[in-house]
Amino acid sequence: MALRVWSPGRVNLIGDHTDYLGGLALPFAIPLGIRFEVEASDGRISLRSDRDDASCDVELPCADPARVEPRWARYVAAVAEELSEATSPASSTGMSAVTTAAAPTIGLRGSLASTLPLGSGLSSSAALSIGVAAALQAVRGVTEWDRRQLSLIAQAAEQRASGVPCGLLDQYAIAFGEPGCVTRIDFSADTVTPVSVPDGVDFWIIHSGVARELSGSEYGTRRAQCEAAETVIGPLAAASLDDLDAFDSLDERRGFDELVERRRFGSTDGSAAETLRRRARHVITENARVDAMIAALKASAFDDAGAILREGHRSLAIDFETSTPVVDQLIEHLMATPGVHGARMTGGGFGGCVVAMTTPGIDPTPAGLRGWHVRPSIGVSLEA
Repeated sequence: MALRVWSPGRVNLIGDHTDYLGGLALPFAIPLGIRFEVEASDGRISLRSDRDDASCDVELPCADPARVEPRWARYVAAVAEELSEATSPASSTGMSAVTTAAAPTIGLRGSLASTLPLGSGLSSSAALSIGVAAALQAVRGVTEWDRRQLSLIAQAAEQRASGVPCGLLDQYAIAFGEPGCVTRIDFSADTVTPVSVPDGVDFWIIHSGVARELSGSEYGTRRAQCEAAETVIGPLAAASLDDLDAFDSLDERRGFDELVERRRFGSTDGSAAETLRRRARHVITENARVDAMIAALKASAFDDAGAILREGHRSLAIDFETSTPVVDQLIEHLMATPGVHGARMTGGGFGGCVVAMTTPGIDPTPAGLRGWHVRPSIGVSLEA
């Protein structure tokens, strides 16, 4: 009998580039996603996509997922391998739900259909990875999923397939999504808390028209810069703005430029110290914006919430330098649109979508662009 698994995309309301630094984030699952219809298969994964004429056909085990074609099938193969390793007798992951020797050879066959736009920053790769992990577990007899473990499997698979050192934001948002709630994630404490969204506000996702691809972008560079900043002021999740004064006294002659070279930062404008100060300032202020956003939502203070979105975008554009001119122009257009409380880029940056908070009943999507009215929705789930 075929099983149906729903794996949504996500939008991040506030809290970008904080997950891999132990910070805070406030995403939610959206009603756009990937629906799998699958059944068990012996020794391979065969999936047809409604988006690609090329099917995924992977023999288990797969020695090198990064070489599988088409490209989206690399994520499928990587999930299968990560899941197999997590359930092996030598694994220390604590994932004991599937332990029989035969389980890793049970694959999938079936189809998947997606409503997520590609290159949008709405986590299509994470939705694919989480969905495949959940589907493999389901056909192997496990339908009460360990959602943290599914997230870790999907994160490791994405890193393996793409080479991008992604954090856990996307996976947790998809795994723990609840209807009507944004999800406060504390990555240091590893806690996930749903926060109800009040009536009287709408959310819109609008595609900038600039395709986003983290692989080959400066995402890895930004992470390395933040990690180097932590060698100066300590963990950014616990830092304050006062700690940024430490960058004033850095003597670059004592090897700071060597640190930059070692971290493979690439070129930066101005001194390395100033670049790292700005990266750190974004993370520190972005963490503060997460709890400020929660307070504004609980008070139904939507103008205040909109101001937090605008501040978040300025920080991403100026301090973190992950926006683009086209995205910035779209934000300016939205902020001049009646009924828009606030807007900002969402996701890892370098193109893709923006998220806007509006009064109910308006469509702020500019002519010629695609927009979606979204509400916080259910996360990965097994459908009847």
